[in-house]
Amino acid sequence: MSISTTGVLPRARKRAEGPPRRIAWRPDLRRWISPVVLVAAWQIASATGVLPPDKLSSPWTVVRAGVEVARSGELGNAFLVSLGRVGAGFAIGAVIGVVLGIVSGLSRWGEVLVDPPVQMLRTLPFLGLIPLFILWFGIGEETKIVLVALGVAFPLYLNVHSGIRGADPNLVEASRALGFSRAERLWHVVIPGALPQALVGLRQSLGIAWLALIVGETVNADAGVGYLINNAREFLRTDVVVVGLVLYALLGLVTDALVRLLERKVLRWRTR
Repeated sequence: MSISTTGVLPRARKRAEGPPRRIAWRPDLRRWISPVVLVAAWQIASATGVLPPDKLSSPWTVVRAGVEVARSGELGNAFLVSLGRVGAGFAIGAVIGVVLGIVSGLSRWGEVLVDPPVQMLRTLPFLGLIPLFILWFGIGEETKIVLVALGVAFPLYLNVHSGIRGADPNLVEASRALGFSRAERLWHVVIPGALPQALVGLRQSLGIAWLALIVGETVNADAGVGYLINNAREFLRTDVVVVGLVLYALLGLVTDALVRLLERKVLRWRTR
């Protein structure tokens, strides 16, 4: 009697070779082609006079202006003030958005009571509420922080609510069959299932937080990156204006990269 060895040798070979080696991550340098081309075209247009300096300074002038304001300490102080504002507004908005999302996601009555007013407020252009916020909170820090908080709360609410409601019903039913309590179902099934959607909301809310801060810092600010930009506009310093905008963009990219790193750490269980 012959014994078939089909499939045995490949499995033995795999065991001998050991686990597959991870491929080292390498940045895709092709993604830098279009940014470099755009900056080069910008520099050429400025050098040939096609783009006058009173409209937009050249990249080299922007770099020198950035070094100048960094050495003077203006850029560092503006960065810290803006970071404090967005941090305070984000913390308030995140707590509100997550709590409301959990309440409306876990309870039918919570959805009935919480979702309609939140959806009505969400349709309002929150940047158009600035005059009302000025009447309520004045022109101090409160208006800027509330504006950031409002921009943060809605994306987090929507994604947390959607993540909880989108939990796999088969897994929920299986956890019931295994005798899990309600708290155990929430901890082992609902929360892990809602995490990917909640982290998407976190990325969206951080982007909107910086957008809201840009607008908020135009409201009678005496410090911050927005104040630096407005002050440069008064003196027609387009180079400093671009420095401020680049700083906003870098802050947005850094915070988004941090959330993506958090996603890789928290969602290691997810199949890629």
